[in-house]
Amino acid sequence: MTGSRVLALGHYQPAKVLTNQDLAAMVDTSDEWITSRVGIRTRHVGGPDEPVDELAAHAAAKALAAAGLQPADIDMVLVATSTAIDRSPSMSARVAARLGLGSPAVMDINVVCSGFTHALATADHAIRAGAAERVLVIGADKMGDIVDWTDRSTCVLMGDGAGAAVVTADPGAGDRPGIGPVLWGSVPGMGNAVRIEGTPPRFAQEGQSVYRWATTQLPPIARKVCERAGVTPEELAAVVLHQANLRIIEPVARKIGAVNAVIAKDVVDSGNTSAASIPMALSKLVERGEVESGAPVLLFGFGGNLSYAGQVIRCP
Repeated sequence: MTGSRVLALGHYQPAKVLTNQDLAAMVDTSDEWITSRVGIRTRHVGGPDEPVDELAAHAAAKALAAAGLQPADIDMVLVATSTAIDRSPSMSARVAARLGLGSPAVMDINVVCSGFTHALATADHAIRAGAAERVLVIGADKMGDIVDWTDRSTCVLMGDGAGAAVVTADPGAGDRPGIGPVLWGSVPGMGNAVRIEGTPPRFAQEGQSVYRWATTQLPPIARKVCERAGVTPEELAAVVLHQANLRIIEPVARKIGAVNAVIAKDVVDSGNTSAASIPMALSKLVERGEVESGAPVLLFGFGGNLSYAGQVIRCP
């Protein structure tokens, strides 16, 4: 059975930066309050003329260029997002049109913060089944459109952005696949802990419930992801968790036992960008040369729906 690998990455963020000091002028908060609780200092926010599919297309175009591929080479587009306001055309169809792709299969995946790792597993499965050869996998969200900017408990968290990966068939992978087996699941009974509901839609969460779940329940699951991939936590070159909150990222990474790994902390500069957070953080690590090509990297998404999905990949 043919395996798959991540060939190249790309990311994109709107130009406007919103600092903690900017937020302090909007709501009752301060830089010290925000950094001490969530570790975020800045976030990027898009304007009304920057729709989600535009962010996604910019990131995808960069990934395509890095991969040395043409739009016609892509036969599937998967977009992980929870901020698509329109039901049709889908975000993936809009991105395909923006990029001038030929006739790819298009599909949106809404698993909120763990959307990208779900989409990456879906691409891997499609390639292994012979249903696709070259897949664009994109995580893109514009959380600024759905956050309540008068609620200091949530507006300080969110940012906008997109990250993309080109995933291709890897016939020679053997027992060292470029994308390892996924481990995914959810806690349906606690699904209301993270919500995007209403008209217009608004983001809300039970922060303490999410924090306790993430820091206590997820580390052993992440270690099982490594076990499925045949890699020990000590062998990981990097750990890219969903960039939710620095106070979640640091203890979860420590409990996984990845003592030699670079820990992605893009949340400090970008905030929580939901499905975009993992591919964006990984793309930046690769762009800065912080992880060697071929090195094992743990990707682990978690959050909305209290869902999770993770896999170990080989760095492009």
